[in-house]
Amino acid sequence: MAVLIVLLVGALTLAAWFVHQHFNYWKRRGIPHDVPEIPFGNTRELMKTMQLSDIFKQTYFKYKNKTDGPFVGFYMYFKKIAVVTDIDFAKTVLIREFDKFHDRGTFHNERDDPLSAHLVNIEGQKWKTLRQKLTPTFTSGKMKTMFPNILNVGDEMIRVFDKKVSESKDSLEITDILARFTADVIGSCAFGLDCHSLSDPKADFVQMGTAAITERRYGKSLDLFLFGAPKLAAKLRMKANVQKVEDFYMNIVKNTVNYRVKNQVKRNDFMDMLIDMKLKYDNGDKQNGLTFNEIAAQAFIFFLAGFETSSTTMGFALYELASNQDIQDKLRTEVDSVLEKHNGKLDYDSMREMIYLEKVIDETMRKRPVVGHLVRIATKRYEHSNPKYYIEEGTGVIVPTWAIHHDPEFYPEPEKFIPERFDEDQVKKRPACTFLPFGEGPRNCIGLRFGRMQVVVGMALLIHNFKFEMHPTKTVVPLEYRADDILLSSKGGIHLKVSKLAK
Repeated sequence: MAVLIVLLVGALTLAAWFVHQHFNYWKRRGIPHDVPEIPFGNTRELMKTMQLSDIFKQTYFKYKNKTDGPFVGFYMYFKKIAVVTDIDFAKTVLIREFDKFHDRGTFHNERDDPLSAHLVNIEGQKWKTLRQKLTPTFTSGKMKTMFPNILNVGDEMIRVFDKKVSESKDSLEITDILARFTADVIGSCAFGLDCHSLSDPKADFVQMGTAAITERRYGKSLDLFLFGAPKLAAKLRMKANVQKVEDFYMNIVKNTVNYRVKNQVKRNDFMDMLIDMKLKYDNGDKQNGLTFNEIAAQAFIFFLAGFETSSTTMGFALYELASNQDIQDKLRTEVDSVLEKHNGKLDYDSMREMIYLEKVIDETMRKRPVVGHLVRIATKRYEHSNPKYYIEEGTGVIVPTWAIHHDPEFYPEPEKFIPERFDEDQVKKRPACTFLPFGEGPRNCIGLRFGRMQVVVGMALLIHNFKFEMHPTKTVVPLEYRADDILLSSKGGIHLKVSKLAK
């Protein structure tokens, strides 16, 4: 018994020493940081009163220009993180020394959780090889072939808006309809399916898309384990995706692939390109091909990444336009004149003439970036000119996008909505890496062309057909964000007064 007590005391002492050492890491090195609180680190308010990107934003402004180095220390539970506070160092992490920061350090388990092994999560040479294979599927030429599918869904969205506006006596909650629009767009382009999300709010694609983002397989403590020790979690054969989500998407991809191959169906969409790569693999060309699990994972992330981010950006844009009627009027003048010039037809070429619309979207993503921070992990030791500011292998690095986008050094009066910030001469005046809605460098968002295209189409059609205004009682001012979402999203939706324009 005495031996057991001694061993227990020894184990507890060792654990206490380890915890103490861990939470004194930045202090021992003399790196500025907020004093951590065990076990939360610097994230006690996370998922309670503050959104994660907002915590990083707060840290950025507290320490920027007040230290002798390019980053400050941070603890997210038991994970050591360097939060970038210098814009030139952001460029170093994302571009210059990409070879030292090329991974995100996020959980993926290809064996047991195949949908988690997608381009956003995988690492090293495997990521580089897959990125090279997928890059040709996102060229402007490929986008042009997908445009008619997006336009068809956009026309259906206008019919749904029209019906909702005629039924509504007061205000309209717009985020739900916008989410159904992007679900139908990506369902069509990624899976070749008519998802009917716009006509049926309870359609499977919307339900499963929402479940994939919001539902967790385990409790909060084990979710933190997936985040803090992703490699160990994978070895323990843990999974991130809930079973119903995995089953749904794996079956959708399987049925789509089998049907198209058997019936020689071609739709000139993303799924066609994935099927071509699968057939190459099946025929022995493993260098250029992909396995079934690999194409399922890419189709899954294509849906997930475009579903929430694009619809949320559109909702934020309409909120800003409702708040700034002069900007909305200027935008509508551009949209209407371009359509009139092209005989009322919106196509790929006329879409590209809507320059002011592009600026409105950019300013929306500047002010309210859906992905509010970029995550990297040091894969090699990094040495800085100030020897104190090295970064050890395995340390997380955060580039705080939301903070940078609101830094008055780069964007004077950052809370104001000013699309002219993205006039060509204004863009040239700003340093690199001051606009990061799609990331930057070799690991930026591969689908940024597609994401922008579906937002431009949706916004052009909406502004051409409807007027958006703040509702005196239903519209929340200022806009509030959900604290429990890793992405930036509105709390309680966005309620606006929407009226049909006479044509």
